[in-house]
Amino acid sequence: MSYKHTFKEILLRFKWKISITLALVIIESTIGIFYPLVIGIAINDLLDKSYQGLYWLTALGVSSLIIGSLRRFYDTRVYANIYLKTVTEMIVSGHQKKQSISAISARSKLMTEFVEFLENSLPDLIESVVAIVGIAIVISTLNLQVFYACVALLILIMIIYTTTGGKNYQLNKAYNDEFEQQVQAISSKNKRKSHQHFNALMRWNIALSDLETVNYFIVWCGVIALFIFTPLTVIAEGVLSYGLVFSILMYVFDYIERLTLMPLHIQQAIRLHEISQRLTK
Repeated sequence: MSYKHTFKEILLRFKWKISITLALVIIESTIGIFYPLVIGIAINDLLDKSYQGLYWLTALGVSSLIIGSLRRFYDTRVYANIYLKTVTEMIVSGHQKKQSISAISARSKLMTEFVEFLENSLPDLIESVVAIVGIAIVISTLNLQVFYACVALLILIMIIYTTTGGKNYQLNKAYNDEFEQQVQAISSKNKRKSHQHFNALMRWNIALSDLETVNYFIVWCGVIALFIFTPLTVIAEGVLSYGLVFSILMYVFDYIERLTLMPLHIQQAIRLHEISQRLTK
């Protein structure tokens, strides 16, 4: 039987195995949302000579540890099996289509990146989305002004990466087009051809880096503004609970960390989309 190796087809083909590991990711991420809040409660309880908050924090930590460990044992084996099946099928298919060894070799490496995305980056992406939504909800119950500022930063990032997504895709396509010529360039034993090939790879890589640097600069202008706005707003509104102040600040820091990692996931998703299209040819 012939299989397509697009992102969608792999998800559908191995949907039950992948669904289990992603469900564990969601559970683990949801538990993690409550850490800053429970730490804040524990601080207040300790100031009141109570250990109740510490008991809750311990239970939260143990639950997170058990679920996280189970998921990592499971998904390592699942994705190793997926990689073995898909890369073997892709190599056989490449020979049947009379593709060059250079193209088959490059695409086998791209398939490795594809499966690594499913195993490592997709869980991180889902964890970030769950955390961003959950943290935003919690912050909205603690301080509305800070919540509005967090939403503004999210909108800024969405606008930036929606605007530059097409350019990012085209640069990745050009890079992968050149990458497929690597075995041919090396086997030619021609210094000039090898130099031209690797020089072209570096040019596309620099172009991708430059685009990401511009996006990074704009995003971090928003991040710095949120960093400054949060403590000023929290203190100005007269929040007197040390635990609550600590929780809000931790939530904002966590929210910023998740948001600033999202562009990396977005960039990798764009690259994997291009690879997905390439592997169907």
